[in-house]
Amino acid sequence: MTYDAIIRNGRWFDGTGAPSAIRDIGIRDGRVVAISPHRLGESGCPQVIDASGKWVMPGFLDIHTHYDIEVLDGPALPESLRHGVTTVLLGSCSLSTIYVDPVQAGDLFGRVEAIPRDHVIAALAKHKTWRSCEEYIAALEARPLGPNVAAFIGHSDIRAATMGLDRATRNSLQPTACEQVRMEQMLTEALDAGFVGMSSQQLLFDKLDGVTCRSRTLPSTYAKRRELRRLKALLRRNGRVLQSGPDIANPFDVVSQLVQSLGVFRKPLKTSLLSAADVKANPLVIHALGPAARFVTWLGGDFRWQHLPVPFTVYADGIDLVVFEEFGAGAEALHLRSEVERNALMRDEAYRRRFRKDYDSRFGVRVWHRDFFDAEIVACPDASVLGKSFGQVGLDRGGLHPVDAFLDLVVEHGRALRWRTTISNHRPGVLKKLARDSGVQLGFSDAGAHLRNMAFYNFGLRLLRHVHDAEKSGRPFMTIEHAVHRLTGELADWYRLDAGHLRLGDRADFVVVDPEHLDSSLDDYAEAAVEQYDSLARMVNRSDGAVNAVFVNGRAVFVEGAPTGLLGTQRTGSFLRAKTAALPNRRPPAAGGTDVSHSGVRSCRPLG
Repeated sequence: MTYDAIIRNGRWFDGTGAPSAIRDIGIRDGRVVAISPHRLGESGCPQVIDASGKWVMPGFLDIHTHYDIEVLDGPALPESLRHGVTTVLLGSCSLSTIYVDPVQAGDLFGRVEAIPRDHVIAALAKHKTWRSCEEYIAALEARPLGPNVAAFIGHSDIRAATMGLDRATRNSLQPTACEQVRMEQMLTEALDAGFVGMSSQQLLFDKLDGVTCRSRTLPSTYAKRRELRRLKALLRRNGRVLQSGPDIANPFDVVSQLVQSLGVFRKPLKTSLLSAADVKANPLVIHALGPAARFVTWLGGDFRWQHLPVPFTVYADGIDLVVFEEFGAGAEALHLRSEVERNALMRDEAYRRRFRKDYDSRFGVRVWHRDFFDAEIVACPDASVLGKSFGQVGLDRGGLHPVDAFLDLVVEHGRALRWRTTISNHRPGVLKKLARDSGVQLGFSDAGAHLRNMAFYNFGLRLLRHVHDAEKSGRPFMTIEHAVHRLTGELADWYRLDAGHLRLGDRADFVVVDPEHLDSSLDDYAEAAVEQYDSLARMVNRSDGAVNAVFVNGRAVFVEGAPTGLLGTQRTGSFLRAKTAALPNRRPPAAGGTDVSHSGVRSCRPLG
């Protein structure tokens, strides 16, 4: 028997959580055709990888990305692939590009996701040939996709395309009966095409870019209960997923999202909610999230929180950071596109009083801890402030309020002032609990967005390092097998995707990891140019020593940290359609045995 590739003598993880074992793995025609404790014959095999001392596991799933724009001009998506992510989900946070026109897409993505608006518009104007979900899938698969992609349809996408962006972002206006029907048709079409579900958004500090609707919240946030109920009914009926971001300032909204998952006298609604984070500003909240999800599931619901299993450290150039959108004075500055106007505002003493008042307020739920003593300056033309916090700079300058120290530096240096802070997931003990909590899904990298603010492309490797370090220290909190399952098969099965497993007959999407290089280098800061965004320098991760090889559809796309000639020139990934029923539960081969197989509508009337 011949193989296209053989992975020799690696510690094999199948993605189910079953015990790992040393195996040879044979690949042919994009599938796993042999898993054996015995040496496979190499005759006629063009590629043999020695995985001795390495881990061979299914490629990771990234369940929360904003690659919707980047995938058009840069379909290889190498920043995810190089860290072992072989399947990404598009269409998060109510945003997708199925129906909106280029300018609407620019307004939707530009400010919320910090993707340059002009590049959003240009990419859609250049590439958008589709008018339906099936045509969108065909357009993606006509490009040299690197990883596999799956997708949500965005509620803001279908709402803006149906009502127009201006009407869709006015509280006084709701869809007409015809418009409601049209949105339901769009969602039905997406589900029929195999989209995993619909993403919505109720979080009120996600703001629009552009001119006409600038600083309004996303269209999804304006939807009333009846509109959402009818769309959710389609998701229930089809067993698909609602991804949602709750209004964190409104506890009732969070409770409502939990309750809606229940299946009392109806099918449960599979719900994935943003997000389970150990937030510095609200350290007690995290302890209620996992139990709440498990309780709802025990009652018959199907609810999960999304969680990034690493410290949530963000960087900012000047005042350009999304957390400032959550309070009045911050949003007031970000509303202004002109740097001259912003600087004039930030010099104004009345504005500074408003900012200080918002900063000093300790009431209400928030994302940012609002502590400028917990914010380190990492780049600035004034070398005397490097390595200091804004709070310390204020003390050094005669006892200035931290807000005034921050605003003075922003006005003086603009985007040349770069600083960082960790907002959440800062307590290792809490991260350990969340990593094994069944009410939590591991993902939420935001890959493809916030290009200058954050980089979590290697979150899977960093979780494995956390687990491996604990195991080596004699204080394990979960097994490597369990961690791999949580990053792969568990997610694939819940979203009903043909991914996340490495068993006989499965897709040959996998990564070879060197555990000896799961070290502190995973945390290092790095930047790389995004060619399609005029070579904008974005934050990235570099874990090349930890990843020996990445295969998609049985073909090597990264080897020893370098892309192969296939990447960006040939399509290796596919659009993965959600299964209409749960994937079959195939038993893995016994760890100690032998198993070798050869195998836009006009208004009619208001919705009453």
